[in-house]
Amino acid sequence: MRKTTKKKVAPIVITAAVVLYMIPLVVLALAGIGGLLGQGVEAAVPILLTYALLGGAVIFGIIRALLQRLDEINGGEEEEASRY
Repeated sequence: MRKTTKKKVAPIVITAAVVLYMIPLVVLALAGIGGLLGQGVEAAVPILLTYALLGGAVIFGIIRALLQRLDEINGGEEEEASRY
């Protein structure tokens, strides 16, 4: 296994763990909020959309951070910094 491949494992595993944690959390919260409001679902739509957008933003952010980290690893920035 190449040195850069070993460095890629941890960020990928952590990203997968956070995404797998966030998806059911968002779904359960949306279902719970929708169930609590019962008849007044129309009033809950802004709340549900806001919560879905926030959960989606967390997932998007963690994936974006993963891609940036993988670019850093591929670019060899750590190896360059270790020379100094």
